[in-house]
Amino acid sequence: MVGFFDGPVDHLFALPTLADHIAAGTDRERLTVVSPDAGRVRVADRWCDRLGAPLAIVHKKRDKDVAHRVSVHEVVGEVAGRVCVLVDDMVDTAGTICAAADALYANGAEDVIVAGTHGILSGPAVDRLKNSRVSRFVFTDTLPTAGATGLDKVEVLSVAPLISHAIREIFENGSVTSLLDEL
Repeated sequence: MVGFFDGPVDHLFALPTLADHIAAGTDRERLTVVSPDAGRVRVADRWCDRLGAPLAIVHKKRDKDVAHRVSVHEVVGEVAGRVCVLVDDMVDTAGTICAAADALYANGAEDVIVAGTHGILSGPAVDRLKNSRVSRFVFTDTLPTAGATGLDKVEVLSVAPLISHAIREIFENGSVTSLLDEL
């Protein structure tokens, strides 16, 4: 959107909304935050700071011969007997997330919860969610998740309070950047 705004633009993050929801329904002493790949480690680390939980990483490699197929190599970090929260920005076909969850269970995780900002849920995603051992998939309502309607383990959280807060800050000459301090 560069060129369409005369002033600075800040990103709004769903992390506080998602993390607080997960924390409210889980024993925080048993939580481990998990990055599904190396690219999400920085975001997962922010989750760790907010929840006071340790970090684990799923080391994965995509199959170069088959599109949308991931082969998981190893889990780095302590997950045995823990409630693992896999965090990602978007869940499209759910291949990465479901493979990462399988790796966590194979390494002794007691439970796996997935938190994703955008539930795209294209192609085989809904079937993968339905057939996954993951106990809960938590998304925001930034995109419609109609395909997952009726799946008991899918929760959709509203980002309306976050957007409302940002709008109020703008109209009151406040700082949208102050919302980032909540991270």
